This record gives sequence, structure tokens and C-alpha cells, in this order.
Amino acid sequence: MSSTHTDATGSAAQPSRRRVLGGIATTAVAVVGWNAVSQTWATAAEAAGNTDVVPVPGLIGTLETAPATVEGFGHDFGHLFDGAASKPWAVLRPGGTDDIVTIVNYARTNGIQIAMNGQGGTGADIESHSVYGQARVPGGISIDAKGISRILSIGSDHAVVEAGVTWGQLTDATLKVGKTPPALPDYLYISIGGTISIGGIGGTVQRYGLLCDTVQSIDIVTGDGKLVTATAQLRPELFNAALSGGGQVGIIVRATVKLIPAPKRSVIFSLFYADVATYLADSEKVLADGRFQVHAGEMLQKPDGSGWRYKLEVGATYNTTPPDRARLLCDLRDVRADAIIEDVSFRDYMFRLDAYEAVLKEGGHWYTPKPWLSMFLPASKTKQFMKRVEQELDASSLGGGFLLFYPFYTSKLKRPLAMMPNESVVYLFDLLRFPNPGEPNIQGMIDQNRRLYDIAVGLGAKRYLVGSIPMTNEDWKKHFGNRWAGFVNAKKKYDPKNIFTPGQGFFA
Repeated sequence: MSSTHTDATGSAAQPSRRRVLGGIATTAVAVVGWNAVSQTWATAAEAAGNTDVVPVPGLIGTLETAPATVEGFGHDFGHLFDGAASKPWAVLRPGGTDDIVTIVNYARTNGIQIAMNGQGGTGADIESHSVYGQARVPGGISIDAKGISRILSIGSDHAVVEAGVTWGQLTDATLKVGKTPPALPDYLYISIGGTISIGGIGGTVQRYGLLCDTVQSIDIVTGDGKLVTATAQLRPELFNAALSGGGQVGIIVRATVKLIPAPKRSVIFSLFYADVATYLADSEKVLADGRFQVHAGEMLQKPDGSGWRYKLEVGATYNTTPPDRARLLCDLRDVRADAIIEDVSFRDYMFRLDAYEAVLKEGGHWYTPKPWLSMFLPASKTKQFMKRVEQELDASSLGGGFLLFYPFYTSKLKRPLAMMPNESVVYLFDLLRFPNPGEPNIQGMIDQNRRLYDIAVGLGAKRYLVGSIPMTNEDWKKHFGNRWAGFVNAKKKYDPKNIFTPGQGFFA
């Protein structure tokens, strides 16, 4: 059985003939249906004369059960849920959107759980970029997003893309016509569909909101097997439940993303602070006056390893006339002798993590388990919390990783399931651990995540859907608060059989 091939653009090309479920490894035994009684896949021999077996429908692409295939979809970037218990029974390599409609109908009818798998990354390192098993679907069907990864059109103010397109692919395509998505993640090799399903955040959140806030419409396959379009005006309940809803109400297959004119260059200022109070004051000052187009930051080790300092990373973009650096920096109280100022192309800054990714891979950190902790802190309690964090963490807590930490306005966020503290200004707290290879205390880091999460929630914080925090159903109810009931109603309406994205654990 031949595998799907790609055309010159890297997009999935149409296979030459229709194919049904089967394995691609020589040791795999083809299966022809699902045994509705035993809840297992059935081979032709097992299906013969067995009325309990529901035949697999015809597909343009393939539904594969080869061990190597399902094992590849049985882990994610976090490597915290690797192993047999996380493997799907089958992987759909869709030949197009019609295959996803077909397989969702099949899954619903037979009580099989199903989840999209973003399959991002570079080189041979392609996998789901969830870190705590969010995209896993044990015993179910995993959909390879690479099967729907075409850029369908680029207009003057928007692009239409399939869900498997990465932000890097879209950025390079739009830069060719002088455009860019207004909001981008720091790491660009992740799928657009997956990112907008959990929100998506980057250094322009203070201007444009989360990445999902730049989405104008989506095409989504709901749990009744229908492909529908949703916008803020058309099916708003579905639109709001799909964007930042963790994949609970359908499989996003296409999105219309806003575009803006792309600047040619950026002056990037890395400003360092010896204490958190001064960092917070300057961060909120430049947030309020809007002098920079890019605004990020982090907590990081002092060069001598003696403790923590803070970095404000801000950027001023331009086309022909560079900005006045002295004016931009005149009233800031950073340790000016430590400041680093660089004038780079806009593209180089957007793809700035490429070099860092190479370093993490070379040192082995890229492949370690990743107990990440991602939250949003209310500005009024941020100093108090960060003082605790300074005591809790040391260099080994990060390994090769980093702790992103910067403010934005909650008024810029439009999707109701992107839960935020009840304040006008909040801080992203994103502890992106890349533990040292062989780190023996991964479970201790996860336990620390839960402890810090509980402290933060007590101060009014909310978690971000990425990250590695053990959560119960009651925790999720508390997280979504007064929006829980609406979320539950949307789940019942659009996924009544509860087949979508079980790895999130919201409705376990």
C-alpha cells in the first residue's frame, strides 16, 4: 500500500487511488473494521461472518495501524506520557477534509475517540507539540494534521489556511507579499489549528491579543460529522468554544487569519534589571504608553549564577528610518551598561529561536521530558508571586530552558474560554523547562508545578492550556468558573458522544 506523497510545496498531494485502513509496515496485519462489542479493530479473518464488525469507510487518504505509525503518535513534545498506554489504535493520514468528515462520523457511530495531532517541528523531529498528553488519544484515532497543510489563499488583509499549516510556513509565504500575521508564537513550527485551539501567545499580545483573536473564521467538523463555518457572528457559540477550547467541540480544518503590512526591520532592545520591582514598573510603563511594537521579557539567571535578574525584551519596527533609540530608552531604569541593542530584519527576529533550537538539540535538552508551567498572573499580585518563585527555582530548574514573563492588557482578548485573572493587566508566566539530560527529578518538577499553581490560583491566577499541571475535573470547573456551564452546554451540543480530544481531561 503506497504512502501519501507531497508536491513541490510540501502539501499533501492526492493519492492515485482510494485506500482503506491498513498498516504500512511489512509486519502489520490489515484491519477492515471496528468490533463494536469488543471495542477493538478487526482483521479480515476476525470480521468474516461477524456482524459486530463495522466496516471502515472508503477514504482518499489512509487509516494506518502499523506499529511504527501508532508509536510515532503515542508521544508528544513533552515526553511525559510516552508508552503503550498513550498510543492510538490508528492514525488517519487524510487525503483532504472529506476524510475527516468521514472518520468523525465513523468514530461517533462506533464510540471511538479522536483527536487532531499538529505534527510540527523541523527536520526529522516532527511530533505533537503538546507537552502533557493533551493531543493523545489512547485506543482511538489520531489525525495527522500534515494531511491538511495547504495555504489556500493570501489576500490583502487575510489568509486562508488549512489547519496543519505552521506559522512559519504562513509567515514566509506572507512576507513575500509584504504581509504578516499580526500575532505569532515565539516558536513558529507549530500548527495553526492546534495553536488557535488553545489560544496562542507571542510578543505582540499587548496590541493584538492571543493568536486566536486574529482568526476571523474557522471551518470545523463537529461531533455530528458536519463541516460548518463559524465566525463571531455566524455560529458564535461554536466559534467561541473552538478557539481556546482545547479541541473539545470539533476538528478545525481551515482558518481565516488576519494579515497586516509587514515591517522590514526591527530594533530589539534587551534591557536587564537587578530586581523584580523595577522590572515590573518599567514593563507596565512601556505597556501603557505603547512605544514598542513588540513587548516580551523573562526571568533569568545572573551571569555569575548568584541569583535571578529580569530582561525586558522590546522591539521597535520600521521600514526605512530607524527609530530614535535615546527617546525610546530615556526614562527607563534598567542596568544600562548591560543593555544589548540589535538592528535585525523582521524575518530574522520572527525566526530567532531557530539557532536556540539547534543548541537545545545539540545538548540533548530538546528530547528530554518537559514539565512546563504556564499561567497568567494578576498584576497586583505578581511581585509577591515572583518573590516566591525566586526562592523555589535554581539553575537546574530550567536546564536549557527559560522563563518568559511579561504583561499585557486583558481587554485585547476576545475569546471567552481564554481564562484570565480579573484585572486589566496580567502577566504571562511561562516556565519552559528543558531539563538536563538524565535529570532524575522530573516528577519533583511536576509536583512543584502543582504547588506553584495552587499558590498562584490563590492569588487570582489562571493557567494556560499548555503546560504540565496535574488537574482534576473539579480543578477544571474552578478554572473555567462562570464559563464552565456554557462550555459544558457547547460540549453536549457539538460533541454529544464525547469523542474529541480526551487528552485535555476537561470532561473526564
